[in-house]
Parts: sequence; C-alpha cells; structure tokens
Amino acid sequence: MRMLRLDLVSVRLTDPVGGAPVEIVRLAELRGPMPSAHEVCEALSQGFKNDSRKWPPLLRNLMAEGDVSIVPLPLGLQGELGVIVAAAERTDFPRQTEALLLSVAANQASIGLQGARLLSHQKRVASELDQRVVQRTAELAAANEELKKELAERRLVEERLGQEERELKRSEVRKAAIVDSALDCIVTIDHEGCITEFNPAAEHTFGYRRDEVLGKHLADVIIPPSLREKHRQGFARYLATGEARVLGKRIEMTAVRADGSEFPVELAITRIPLEGPPSFTGYLRDITERKRARQELRRSEAFLAEAQHLSRLGSFSWRVPTDEITWSEQLYRIFQIDRDAQVTFEVIGTRIHPEDLSVFQEHIERSRRDRSDVQLEFRLQMPDGAVKYVHVAAHIRGDHGQVEYIGAVQDVTERRSSEEALSKARSELSQVARVTSLGVLTASIAHEVNQPLSGIVTNASTCLRMLAADPPNVDGARETARRTIRDGNRASEVITRLRALYGKKEPTIESVDLNEATREVIALSLSELQRNRVILRPELADDLPPVTGDRVQLQQVILNLIRNGSDAMSSVDDRPRQLLIRTERDEDDRARLTVQDAGVGFNPQAADRLFESFYTTKNDGMGIGLSVSRSIIESHHGRLWATLNNGPGATFSFSIPRASEGATSTDSNRDIRTPDVTDAA
Repeated sequence: MRMLRLDLVSVRLTDPVGGAPVEIVRLAELRGPMPSAHEVCEALSQGFKNDSRKWPPLLRNLMAEGDVSIVPLPLGLQGELGVIVAAAERTDFPRQTEALLLSVAANQASIGLQGARLLSHQKRVASELDQRVVQRTAELAAANEELKKELAERRLVEERLGQEERELKRSEVRKAAIVDSALDCIVTIDHEGCITEFNPAAEHTFGYRRDEVLGKHLADVIIPPSLREKHRQGFARYLATGEARVLGKRIEMTAVRADGSEFPVELAITRIPLEGPPSFTGYLRDITERKRARQELRRSEAFLAEAQHLSRLGSFSWRVPTDEITWSEQLYRIFQIDRDAQVTFEVIGTRIHPEDLSVFQEHIERSRRDRSDVQLEFRLQMPDGAVKYVHVAAHIRGDHGQVEYIGAVQDVTERRSSEEALSKARSELSQVARVTSLGVLTASIAHEVNQPLSGIVTNASTCLRMLAADPPNVDGARETARRTIRDGNRASEVITRLRALYGKKEPTIESVDLNEATREVIALSLSELQRNRVILRPELADDLPPVTGDRVQLQQVILNLIRNGSDAMSSVDDRPRQLLIRTERDEDDRARLTVQDAGVGFNPQAADRLFESFYTTKNDGMGIGLSVSRSIIESHHGRLWATLNNGPGATFSFSIPRASEGATSTDSNRDIRTPDVTDAA
C-alpha cells in the first residue's frame, strides 16, 4: 500500500477442500468505523458479481464520494486460488509500473499459495493413502470379481460398438447411395461458402463435373451474376448475426448452368447439425416444366372462365359430408350473389323461385340419400323480380367418406324463351294442318251429321202420328221420343269430336283407349275411304293396355296416317286398295298402332326425309303432316317410323308407353308438349 499509495487492498483466498474463504482487507485511512473484511469483500462481490475477471476497471462511490479505480488480480491461471483487489482514488491508477508491480506481486502470491497448498496436499494425500491402502486391500478381492464382470460387459460393449460402427458404415453407404441416386440436386457448402458435395443430379442439371466445382464458391458456380453479391451479403449476415431468412424455407429463385443459360429452381437450405464451423446442404429442383405447366393452367383457367361467361355456364362442387360448396365466378354472376359471401344451401334458397323451392329441396335430400346423378331444371327469382331458368347437371364421385358432386349450372332463360316462342309457332302450324284436313273431310262431316239428323226427323214424325191416333199411342210416342233424344246426342257427339279435333286448345292429358280413339277416327274417315274405294281392315287387339296422352293429338296422328295410306293408293287400279289398321302390344309394355297400305310406297333413298318439315311427294301436299305426327308421338315419349312392305305399299307405325298406374293428369301434363314441326328429323 505504501509503495503504490493505495487506499485499499483486499485479498480473498479460496479453500481447496471446500472450507470458508480467507478474507483480508487493509485500508490506508479510516473515516469512520473499520468495516470487516467480509463486508468489504461482499460489497465488491455485489457490485461486480462473483467473477472478478469480468470486473470493469472503474468502481464509483464504494468508499468515498469520488471515483475509485479498482484493479482485480486473479490468483492462479483461472483465479482458482482467489483474488487480490487493489484500489486507489486516482484516475490515473494503475500506471504501467504499478500494473507491473501488482502483476509480479500476484504471481509471487500465487507461487507461494501453490507451494503451500501442494505441501498441504501431499501431507493430506500421504495420510489418506495410508488409510486407503488397507481399505483397498480389503476391497481388492471384491473388485477383482467386479473386474471380471466389467471385462465381460466390456467385451459385450465392444461387440455392440463394433456392430454400431458397422451399422454406421452401412448407414453412410446408404446415405451416399441416396445422395447419388436422388432426383433433386444436392449441394453442400462449408462456412466459407465453398462447395463440398455435388451429387450426380446436380452434375446433370448444371452441366459441371463434381471434381470441377469442389472447393469453389457456390455463388461463382450456380448463382447468376446479377444475384451473386446479394447471395454473399446474405451469407455473411447469417454468419455474423445468425439471422436466417431462407433456412428451412422453400423459395423459388433463378440458377445458371455451365453454358450460361438461366432457369428457375426451387431451393431449400438446411444447416447440418454438426459441431464446429457451420455447414449447409441445399436441395435444388429444376421447376421449368412446373412453371410452364402453372402458366398453362392459369391460361386454361382464364379460357374456362371466359368460356363459362360466354356460354352462361358455371361449375360447382358439393362435398356431401360437410355441405361445403365451391362455385366458379360465373355462378356468382348467374345467381347475383356477392363474391365474398359464403355459399350455403340457405343462401342459394334465397334465389330459388318460391314455387320451385320445395322441388329443389327434395332433389337435394334425394341426392344426399341416394347418391345418384342429378338432372334438374328450376327457376331463379332475382332481387329485382326478374326470373331466370337454370339447368343443373351433376355427377357424383368419391367413396362413402369423401362423396362429392361435380356439376354445372347453365342459364337457359333465353333458350326457354326461344323454345316457348317456337312451340307457339309450331302449335299454330299444327292448327293449320288440322284446318287443311277439315276441308278434305267436309263430305265425311256432312255424312256423319246427316245420319242422326235424318233419324231425328223420322222419329219426330212418327211420334206426332202416334200422338194423333185415336186413342193416342203414348207408349210408342214415348219410345220414339227416346230415339229422337239418342239421335240428337249422336249428332252432338259428332260435332264435339270434330270441334276438338280441329279446334285450337291446350293439350289435355288423360288415360286413352287407343282402340276406341282409332274407331272414332275410322268413323270420321269411313265415307272418304268408301268414296276412294279403299277396303278397310281393322285388327284391334283386345288386350291392348291404355296409354297416357292427349286424345285429340293422337287421333290427329291416326287420321293423318289413314289419309296418307288412302292417298298412296289413289292411282292403284291393278289390285285391291286394301288398308290395314292394327293395334297390338309392343315390347317394353308399350302399345303399337300400324297402318299398312298397298300403294306406291316411297323411294328408299328418300326414307330419311319423309318426316322432314315441308317435304312432300304429293302435288297438293304441304309436307307438314308426318312432321307434326312425329313431333306428337315423340312428345308422348314414343317413336314413329316407316318401312316398305315385302310387296307393294308401305307401313307406318308408332309405339308409345302404356299409362303408368297411379299417374295423374297433372303429372303427365309436365311431360307432354305441344307438337313441334321441326322436331322430326
């Protein structure tokens, strides 16, 4: 203290055997009560933590108001012997000489302490050695047995280690094989960014041999020149700060081949978990084809969206287990629903026309239950009151746990409007055909009506004579009056049938006895057939099932076929003009009607045109009879066709389904349409 003019010296010596430390403190000048050495050392420890090697050179306000410069001097290489603390209230403390003297003093103290501790340790060891010799001698025998066990265990451990080493070698071989056979490029680099591994896939992709790139900087090999500086900066930042922006992530970047061509790659970098300087593995994949496919997909999606917009067709998917619904852009436009709204059946129901909502919900429940394909048409009602017609078609796919409907919705409003207008025009044209037929059948009408009228006149005259007799023949007059009423009803029925046949009205769907309908048409046509010298042969089956349809429309078809058959035989004079009308059961529980004539037949080359609109072989024909007839039959879900006979003439036949049990007129009305002229082909 005197030599260096110190204000405080503190010494703290540790006990090697774990006893309390030795603490000594000297103060140059006391300004109050003398603190204990322990208190001073504790104050130093609290102020500068326990590790004296980390103490700063300046301690403020420990013993005085001014600054105190403190020099800690560890005793021993790592301070294991203790520490000497020298302090002075001088800002220039310690000078170079003072620091040297303090260092020499600390070294001398360390040497002395080491010597003392060594001597003490030797004495203690000698004493302990004497005690242990006896103990070890006693334990030697037991230890010998334990040693044998340990040797045996060691052999097992060595064998296990040998096996593990062999497994490790095999694992390394497998890893090398995986690296060599990997489809992705695998490149490893060290902490300096130099390549240490370059697998065959990388050789093939980048065009370098492995021995050409080992030891070279990664940036100079596969990074494009424009990105190399950025790569170096990022690598240096990671080494300096540990900030990893790309580690453990998949990124897309541009790489360069040996020939200088650039191409897109997907990159994933991981740090190799080994001790020592960091090293890294990069996995690269050439994604040129993937990006091209992605671009093509985006292009296809754009085409699809535009096509759906032009065709007013939207697509959707419905996952049945979760009721998750996905729509295309076009469907949002068709339903006029906000693009951000979540699509649910409740939201869809707000756009369904109230009259069609129950039918829509029934189809949804049936599809959920039966898992069958969907074909449905219903109306939408927009917020402004406008009505749209949409057609839905969906196909189911997936197993029971992942059932999903994939379908399309098309706005068919314009088509429905066009169909309604076309149907109205066709109905008008059909009416023209019936009116045209009316002129031809004027004589038949007169004949049919004249017969009951003649009966009425005759019966009325007879009734008057019976009443004028004396006495009056009341019973005879009463019977004659009944016959008069009967003939009046017959005349009324004739007029009613004719008005229905040639009148303009909507189809009436009912259960129709095809035989009865045929007999009524025959009755209307009989006079004309007789005038044309046609021999009629009706063969009507007794077990013919009833059919569902419009009675007047079906009679129009029968009448048209009879007239065509009669006209086809108008020029025949060398054989009987025989016309066969036959009804019979057809396959699939249908009813068939056949009209066979012995006329001139038709040209086989023109067979496909017989049912075209406005095609005719008659000089005075309009060419709409067969076209309308086929449209009527097809609207009844039937088929009309023509064949040549083996002999002279042709046969025209139609077949329609029988009436289903329990079918109602309302249900049937949904299926039968007004006949279409242009439907026939």
